[in-house]
Amino acid sequence: MTRPTPHPDRRRLLQAGALVLLIGAPHLAHAGRVVAVRIWPAQDYTRVTIESDGELKAQKTTVDQASRLVVDIEGIDLIEGMRDLVGKLQSDDPNIAAIRVAPVSANVARLTVDLKKPIKPQVFNLEPVAAYGHRLVLDLYPVQTVDPFEELIRQHTAAVDESARRAAELLGAELRDMPATPADDPLADLIARHDKPAPPKAPGATAGKPAPAGEPKASPGKKTERLIIVALDPGHGGEDPGAIGPGGTQEKDVVLQVAHRLRERINATTVNGNPMRAYMTRDADFFVPLGTRVKKAQRVRADLFISIHADAFMTPRPQGASIFALSTKGASSAAARWMANKENAADLVGGINVKSKDATVARTLLDMSTTAQIKDSLKLGGAMLVEVGRVGKLHKPRVEQAGFAVLKAPDIPSVLVETAFISNPDEEARLRSEAYQNQLADALLKGIVKYFAANPPLARVRSV
Repeated sequence: MTRPTPHPDRRRLLQAGALVLLIGAPHLAHAGRVVAVRIWPAQDYTRVTIESDGELKAQKTTVDQASRLVVDIEGIDLIEGMRDLVGKLQSDDPNIAAIRVAPVSANVARLTVDLKKPIKPQVFNLEPVAAYGHRLVLDLYPVQTVDPFEELIRQHTAAVDESARRAAELLGAELRDMPATPADDPLADLIARHDKPAPPKAPGATAGKPAPAGEPKASPGKKTERLIIVALDPGHGGEDPGAIGPGGTQEKDVVLQVAHRLRERINATTVNGNPMRAYMTRDADFFVPLGTRVKKAQRVRADLFISIHADAFMTPRPQGASIFALSTKGASSAAARWMANKENAADLVGGINVKSKDATVARTLLDMSTTAQIKDSLKLGGAMLVEVGRVGKLHKPRVEQAGFAVLKAPDIPSVLVETAFISNPDEEARLRSEAYQNQLADALLKGIVKYFAANPPLARVRSV
């Protein structure tokens, strides 16, 4: 069957219309389509990510006195994907109160963020990497921050006060339940005089003799404790999921769970009369750059730095836990080198603002490692490896070494623990298990305590 030939005038009209569409709408070829939006809330900062299939540009960024951040984003023709940000916002976000999206022109969308507190925004672009396309990132940092070291001291003091309050409460309940002793009971008086403790003897004094002249008398003083601080660093987080197991388990989730369990145990432990306190570089699902993790540990004057990860390989066969220390002279094995390169790429996936001054400072810090730090790190790793080997298989029977960026604090013994191979289905299941996570946390704590028993921390001029 032959098709009718269009009328010449109609043909010319269709051709002209097509030409107008091609010439009159050049912005359509360059406008990005929003493929995903994400919000990562945390006390440290809140990150807003807009991912698209084309580059987006922050045309104008302003923060007004009404606590609003306004960003005009160029390169978006349709804002439907942007509107999904409103639904992503959580009511308990510590920094964002509300989000609104509105079109400004055919190729520009306006993002208005109502803030809960004054913030310092960082807005930057990330090139496509791994599973991500183009990303426009808004990092909202609070202007006023809490000193993390002072917060650890406050938490410890509060815990001690709460324990004392609870003990007094229980003692009061016991006393209330006891029958009252009659005031004229002579037997009770005799028992009370007999049980009354004798006054303490002065130094150097013996029975019946006064203390030698010139010697100071004993006087009760304030007990000074050396607070031992252990920095726990759950790997990856936020935009960076880390390794993903065959069952879909994300590394960032399981290592955070293990870190929380280890924190509980550390906070309840005392070593040689000194209380321990754990500090986490991240305690929720958000991304922390590698250099920032090191700086955080230094800010709280950490005695140890323990980075927690879950290994992965290209095949499901490898298994077992590993512990790594830093090396400045090359990796101890090809596998260790491969692992360090993989972990050091976290900043590319998680996304850092390379124009930030903090990034420059962090890179400087990472080049100052010392031989003494590495020596102590190997001692710590050895103590932990023995205990971890009691609850599961080891991938290597010794502490390995490589150039891990997070282990480069020059003044803090630092190790990286690969808890298991998440790429192995059996070990992935174990990592998801509450029982195994508890066993692993117990083993890591025993290793930490064993290290401090043999290597007491240096005195810190501070009482708590």
